[in-house]
Amino acid sequence: QVQLVESGGGLVQAGGSLRLSCAASGRTFSTWTMGWFRQAPGKEREFVAGITWSGGRTGYADSVKGRFTISRDNAKNTVYLQMNSLKFEDTAVYYCAARAIGAVVAGERSYPYWGQGTQVTVSS
Repeated sequence: QVQLVESGGGLVQAGGSLRLSCAASGRTFSTWTMGWFRQAPGKEREFVAGITWSGGRTGYADSVKGRFTISRDNAKNTVYLQMNSLKFEDTAVYYCAARAIGAVVAGERSYPYWGQGTQVTVSS
């Protein structure tokens, strides 16, 4: 059984920062590729960032490149999303997702495990 629990969301002013965390259960966390997705009201869920099991490869959506950073601590079974220079359009529910070892991919169907999500609201 794989469980993912996100935390760190909240309300922040435009230009501010937040760090999201995703705590994972499962003895093989260190072998998973992890991703962050988000879903804004009235929009489809979209890929934000991903990281391979070793942290050696990362991938980002163009809309967040240079502002967001994904990282992981396999000893803590946790993946992070540092979000800087937040914009109003970053407002969304942010989801953590996991897939078996492999490349970072943007398609949500490639991730069988999902957390419940954490709300991020950026005020303009």
